[in-house]
Amino acid sequence: MTELQHVSCDVLIIGAGPAGLSAAVYAGRAGFEPVVLEAGAPGGQLSQIAHLDNYPGFAEGLAGYELAFSLQNQAQRFGARIESAAVDRVDFSGDAKLVYTADCVYDAKSVVIASGAHPRHLGIPGEGKLVGHGVSYCATCDGGFFRGRDVAVVGGGDTAVSDAVYLARLCRRVYVVHRRDSLRAAKSYQDALFALDNVECVWNATAASFETDDAGALSGLVVEDVATGEKRTLPVAGVFVAVGTVPNTDYLAGQVKLNEQGAVVTDERTLATSARGVFAAGDVRTTPLRQVVTAASDGARAAESAAQFMEVW
Repeated sequence: MTELQHVSCDVLIIGAGPAGLSAAVYAGRAGFEPVVLEAGAPGGQLSQIAHLDNYPGFAEGLAGYELAFSLQNQAQRFGARIESAAVDRVDFSGDAKLVYTADCVYDAKSVVIASGAHPRHLGIPGEGKLVGHGVSYCATCDGGFFRGRDVAVVGGGDTAVSDAVYLARLCRRVYVVHRRDSLRAAKSYQDALFALDNVECVWNATAASFETDDAGALSGLVVEDVATGEKRTLPVAGVFVAVGTVPNTDYLAGQVKLNEQGAVVTDERTLATSARGVFAAGDVRTTPLRQVVTAASDGARAAESAAQFMEVW
């Protein structure tokens, strides 16, 4: 068995999305030279946003990856060390907080959990097999594969509507499937959507099943009216799922208190978790609003709380 490398640090941040990078900026400015662990690309879900329209300071909006890149550079300027590694498990039982990856065990005095969330699946039979063959959870990643074809977006929030607007520029027709008779997205997103002539909203409907062609690729989405049960098949080559997210907290089981949805329970003032010296920020925690700006705010607050904790270490 390979012996794990041992790394000690004052503040360890799990996740390099807007919450984690914001925490890194504040921890770095406080002189703690934080270590940031990120399993994917810095920016997290932020990197998949085609056009971010509601982040303060950018009058015309900007691409998510641009903000992610800027946050990364800013964190590194203040001394943050960003490492590419997935966290396997943690042990928060002692004064030293132990965080394990495949190659290392990190010994930290304080930890900020900012591991974000991942897209929620529809739970329809065959969904997993169709990922990469017509089903996607990222319009900006996969939209180009469906240029000139018909697609559907399932969901009614900001992400779903933003995805539909983006896809409408590439695809022949876009169906927006929503279980209610009105969208939950911000008015600005809705105005942009309703101005498009190649978008059709399928109201009061849920995704019921997939249809495939002889090669096993997606050929249609069957939707069901929530009131009448009547079914209709949308002849689409792609389905983009945007029905919310699930917190990335599997590795935290038994270490901090989680709610029924798997989100980390925090003190609303300090963002402290049930483990001493451990704080949580962004989409991974219990919060009434999951937006880039609130994640960045959380990161700053969590880092400040971690800094105050370090003063009494």
